[in-house]
Amino acid sequence: MLPVLALLASSAVDPAYGTFDAAYASLRAREFDEAAALFRAGLAISPHRVDVRKDLAYTLLKMGDTIAARDHFAEVVRRSPSDFFTWLEYAFLAYETGRKREARLVFQRVAGTGDAASRATAAKAFRDIDVPLAEGIARWSRAAAQDASNFSAHQELARLAEERNDFALAARHLEAAWRLKPAERVTLLDLGRAYKELGQQERSIAALVAASRGAQPRIAEAARALLPDRYPYVYEFRLAVELDPANTGLRRELAYLLLEMNLPREAESEFEKIAGGQPDDLLSQAQLGFLKLRRRDRSAALPHLQHVLDADAGDDLTDRVLMALERPRRLRQRPDTPRRDLLAEARRMAEKSYEAGYLQDALRYLNIAHEHDPLDFGVILRLGQTNNLLHNDREALDWFSVARKASDPELRKEADRAWRNLRHQYSRVRASFWAFPFYSMRWGDAFSYAQGKLELNSALPVRPYLSVRFIGDLRGSVKQPVSAYLSETAIIPGIGLATKSYRGALVWGEAGAAISYLRRHDQASRVRPDYRAGLSYTHARRAGRGFLETNDDLLYVSRFGNTALLYSQNRLGRTLADDLRVYWNFHLTADAKSQYWANTAETGPGVRWKAFSVDMVRGAHLTNAGNPRRPNYTDVRAGMWYAFRR
Repeated sequence: MLPVLALLASSAVDPAYGTFDAAYASLRAREFDEAAALFRAGLAISPHRVDVRKDLAYTLLKMGDTIAARDHFAEVVRRSPSDFFTWLEYAFLAYETGRKREARLVFQRVAGTGDAASRATAAKAFRDIDVPLAEGIARWSRAAAQDASNFSAHQELARLAEERNDFALAARHLEAAWRLKPAERVTLLDLGRAYKELGQQERSIAALVAASRGAQPRIAEAARALLPDRYPYVYEFRLAVELDPANTGLRRELAYLLLEMNLPREAESEFEKIAGGQPDDLLSQAQLGFLKLRRRDRSAALPHLQHVLDADAGDDLTDRVLMALERPRRLRQRPDTPRRDLLAEARRMAEKSYEAGYLQDALRYLNIAHEHDPLDFGVILRLGQTNNLLHNDREALDWFSVARKASDPELRKEADRAWRNLRHQYSRVRASFWAFPFYSMRWGDAFSYAQGKLELNSALPVRPYLSVRFIGDLRGSVKQPVSAYLSETAIIPGIGLATKSYRGALVWGEAGAAISYLRRHDQASRVRPDYRAGLSYTHARRAGRGFLETNDDLLYVSRFGNTALLYSQNRLGRTLADDLRVYWNFHLTADAKSQYWANTAETGPGVRWKAFSVDMVRGAHLTNAGNPRRPNYTDVRAGMWYAFRR
């Protein structure tokens, strides 16, 4: 099988050939900007072309873009690890662009594994970096030993140790620097990185959580970018509080998280610590009073709530306290201008947080904006979208339902589409249908695959469903020899079970009967038992306008001699416009019994516009025992995909 695949790959024309040819023409004309753009476009289609990527890197150097050149040299050495000359180019550029630690490591590696010339160059460059680092570490170590309270000594020593890849030493002195000056929150950020390099994941996340909940926006944003793409766990918050005990906002967020997890006693303990250290934190004082009232300790709650009232905490918080104490709310005039300013600022911050991916922050600002203007349907729609991205789908569905009543037709249309897409997963019974009719020039025939499905939505790990499949073609309606049947020519009703999709994968199985709509010479009866089961996997990746799609199915079918089949369809391509895509196909079909019709490899270009697609593939049978046709073939297929669900 592998030799045939290799033959196919070598005989196929590079889909980016024309783009690369134009890039080199621009390079010869010294039109470097145009050449770089064309190189990038071609590499999006054929990323394996190491030679082209290296030429792109040198082109970027001529343009003065050393950082981009460095990154492309890094990709070259990743794909071609024995190219020691390029390793050196990458290392020198890394050093020039401030990545001294990476440069030192690369020089050290090439000095030990490269060819003679590369080893000599790398060894000298390594010494030029390493010797000053070692001397600096020794000098600052003496300074820190003489005066343990010297913050600058600890900070500089940690920086040099990190550049020399000694993260244990770096972490030790960053800890000392943090104890000396907790106001220098960049130390927490550096500490999080050092712990991560040491493999101390829990301590790393704790340091980054503390840094991300600080008053310095630049440090907080940098820390959030290094955190996992999830909300921190309780134990991570606790470790962060131990590291940064004076961080009131951090401790308050931990307390609210404990409340969300229905741990009121533990939350009350955290609010006690805040109120004890920060008596003027009126929000924590009020929350502490509410919690004491909740457990019916009114005498303990009253001092905290009265403190909030005496301090005139503001209209909203004061009203909440008065309601908790069952007192009448105060009458007051609220000016409109500050309200409008607050609303505009909340909207602005919500949009900024949403675009930056800080969804929890966006949700907080959106709730503030909604409280001040409950009829702003733009905010309501964004609340739905944010909750959807945070997997709070039930809340998102409610917000989308409200946004469908907007007066703006575009906003209403977007909300309705989102509501319909999301409603599907909460419907008790889901109905879906898909069909893929297509024409094959190789067979001179039109085929169609289709399935209608009714699925019971439940909380169980598997979901029962009823299914009707159709698999047929036009030429099958003509009486032909057995060998000429090109499809199953059947309607297949069945009942089955399927798991929920997990990261694009699901398992299913069904039992039914295949009812042929033809009287076939190769079947004694039109009705035959049909048992099927499968593992399906779907995945898509996007990078700018480039994309990679994978659809894999491992299938068992009883009616083909109880065989198992593998279908793998892969497309690598680029989006040219909103509804137009070009791509290259890589398809593989195989079965457990090595039947010639079920073992093929195909490759070739394709184009898709909306639901319509045209593909031209060159294929080869991977086994030819019993094959009445040629081992290689060319096919042009044109088809249309249609699907809906309710």
